[in-house]
Amino acid sequence: MSASASSSKFAIYGAIGANVAIAVSKFVAAGFTGSSAMLSEGIHSLVDSGNGVLILYGVRQAERPADAHHPFGRSKELYFWALIVAVLVFAVGGGMSFYEGIEHLKHPAPITDPTWNYVVLGLSLVFEGISCYLAFKAFNHERGDQPFWASIRSSKDPAVFAILLEDLAALLGLIIALAGVFFGHLLEKPALDGIASIGIGLLLVSVAIFLIYKTKGLLVGEGVDDKTLADLDRIVRAQPGVERAGAPLTSYLGPKDIVLALDVEFASALTAEEIERAIDKMQDAIRAEHPEMKRIFVEAKSLTKREGQPHVAPISS
Repeated sequence: MSASASSSKFAIYGAIGANVAIAVSKFVAAGFTGSSAMLSEGIHSLVDSGNGVLILYGVRQAERPADAHHPFGRSKELYFWALIVAVLVFAVGGGMSFYEGIEHLKHPAPITDPTWNYVVLGLSLVFEGISCYLAFKAFNHERGDQPFWASIRSSKDPAVFAILLEDLAALLGLIIALAGVFFGHLLEKPALDGIASIGIGLLLVSVAIFLIYKTKGLLVGEGVDDKTLADLDRIVRAQPGVERAGAPLTSYLGPKDIVLALDVEFASALTAEEIERAIDKMQDAIRAEHPEMKRIFVEAKSLTKREGQPHVAPISS
């Protein structure tokens, strides 16, 4: 297992543990105060824990080896479960918070003693902060020197960017909730608590829409970026004997699993054996710079004419 995969899993475990601890603290507060809102928040945190479990399940499924029924492996399982998580964040996280906020606006209840709310929100901030730190550490390991938002947009690993965005949204949501409780009690305006809950709902919905957009692209067969395509084209054309090459065709099967198809025409003087050796060298050169190209398929065409037709020697790996 790579260091990147290990750090990603550690971040997921951290997120699950943090959300379970947060859920427990909210259920305890609900038991003492009888607050239905705090009970709903406890359920919300349990759902977030479930999201972490689904991502972890997707990671483990994606690591299963290829077989006769799944010749390309199961790498895309991670993208499927990440999409389910995004839908849950949208429907349960955002929907519940938004509904709760509307209910508070329709039936505002004055906050007589916010002590338990402060205790729970304070503990939640601590636990969520630890989870966010672990997720950010895993994210930094993956992004290298790339700017934060550019790396979020280009990342193909939901085990990293989905957990990080969920944690950041939860952390910001807790700050919004704390502000709503504090100012609602200070100014004796309980409606502010409902407005804060609506704000949290809109925040979670925004994050969910972004996650759905990201995972949808990966599920339907998103290819590599323009820079990587240019690199592949350069490597192919630099190989001895290559006369012409079509545009590289790529598709992500997983965060570090890309399928590459090439259409290459070799010089007419090369024999079939020489073309095969040239293809082997080409594949080695590609994988030296881009080890994520796990499967490379090459349709090799020789310009030699045989009975008026170009000789085609498809060779793949």
